[in-house]
Amino acid sequence: MKRRPVFLLVMCIGLSIAPTYGRQKPSTRPAPTTDDASVTTASVTIDGRQVRYRATAGTMPIEKEDGTVRGGMFYVAYQRLDVPDLLDRPVAFAFNGGPGAASVWLHLGALGPRRLSLRREGFAPPPPYRLVDNEYSLLDVTDLVFIDPVGTGFSRPAPGASGDGFFGVEEDIEAVAQFIHLYVTRNQRWLSPKFLIGESYGTTRAAGLVAHLQKRHGMYFNGVVLVSTVLNFQTISFDPGNDLPYVMVLPSYTAAAWYHRRLPESLQRRDLPDVLAEAERFAVEQYAPALIRGATLDPARREAVVNTLSRLTGLSRRYISRSDLRVPVWRFAKELLRDANRTVGRFDSRFTGIDRTAVGEAFEYDPSYDAIQGVFSSTMHHYVRAELRYESDLLYEILAPQHVQPWDYGRYENRYLDLTDRLRDAMTKNPYLKLFVASGYYDLATPYFATDYTIWHLGLDPSLADNVTIRYYFAGHMMYLREPSLANLSEDLKRFVQEAKGASSVITATVPGAD
Repeated sequence: MKRRPVFLLVMCIGLSIAPTYGRQKPSTRPAPTTDDASVTTASVTIDGRQVRYRATAGTMPIEKEDGTVRGGMFYVAYQRLDVPDLLDRPVAFAFNGGPGAASVWLHLGALGPRRLSLRREGFAPPPPYRLVDNEYSLLDVTDLVFIDPVGTGFSRPAPGASGDGFFGVEEDIEAVAQFIHLYVTRNQRWLSPKFLIGESYGTTRAAGLVAHLQKRHGMYFNGVVLVSTVLNFQTISFDPGNDLPYVMVLPSYTAAAWYHRRLPESLQRRDLPDVLAEAERFAVEQYAPALIRGATLDPARREAVVNTLSRLTGLSRRYISRSDLRVPVWRFAKELLRDANRTVGRFDSRFTGIDRTAVGEAFEYDPSYDAIQGVFSSTMHHYVRAELRYESDLLYEILAPQHVQPWDYGRYENRYLDLTDRLRDAMTKNPYLKLFVASGYYDLATPYFATDYTIWHLGLDPSLADNVTIRYYFAGHMMYLREPSLANLSEDLKRFVQEAKGASSVITATVPGAD
């Protein structure tokens, strides 16, 4: 009997185990079968300059080869109005993850001309919520198209159709590629500089998309942006016998413990990047070899590893020893502040939650998701109808993983999903393709060190190594929730777009840094 893999759901802002008892259909009507776009105009001030733009909100029909509509994909596109020549004007396609997440997170959180109003450190204010102009939007340097894959937002299968042609690794890539091909063709953007921006599972999608669009449509891109990356699922899958994620997540545990002041004073008084460098060295040079030894690990060496793990994580030596040196994320999130009856967030470990009791193996909910989900939901439902003037009685599905289950892994059945080599292949065949990678120190869902490991193993020829830019931010999975990180991310991405859009040689070297 062929075994279906356990599905690790990479949300727009993290991971969770999804049930696989059969697909649940959306409780709303199917999508329109014709493009029903609403067009509005507005302006936003970015870097002290007014940017006038046209916003198009619509649902593009996705067809089979015979012309039969198989679904509708909702999108919101922003085009700057004072551009004399579209051939020189970049266009960026952005999407989130899930599978089952709409693009609202990048849309209203980071890139679009409007964003939700949060406190400076990224924590939600009390309701009611409000939108503000986004002075950090990328609209001054690139047009933006936010895509909601089928099963998210207002995107649905066509009447009488199932989601089988959308809900899978390859199906998802092909459907979104079809949308991009149609948009580029209908809007005459074939000669414009082009970018993909994906977050979480959206980074997995982006790696597959850029390779697919090159091979299937001959559409070459200038740049790919990966926000909170997962390309190799082995790095985040806490399965028996797979020690890799324990090594990769350790520095993120250190970051969480440092933030909540659970480290020894000798570490607390140092800057976070300096402390993380120590955790990274220990993870690679001592922790990984110790885990490899398994039951043959020398008792004295085991005790030394336990002591250092305790020092770097804020967890007790007894807890680490009884966990056989291996503490998965859900246990760490429960244990770090257990004595205070608090849990820490998985998507952003700066957030804290309160469980019913302090006992138990894992947290009852992720406080970093529940704290901000309502802000995104409320503002998007208001924005799409009140400002974009898109009329629909459909429920805008912010995060609906149950609607895309079971996810078809195809060729990846019975092994870890890994699209790293597709990205390498695309970058090798298009040597002008640039890669920007953004990671949050406090992200326990897609840990920054796991992303580093993936990039180290990308397999690029040394002549292309400088095509990769990596940046780190003092926030979590959605680093843009924290305004100082959003400001730095915006600056970094604008520089990346400007350099990559006119690249005539291999450029864009960077030294990893922090905001």
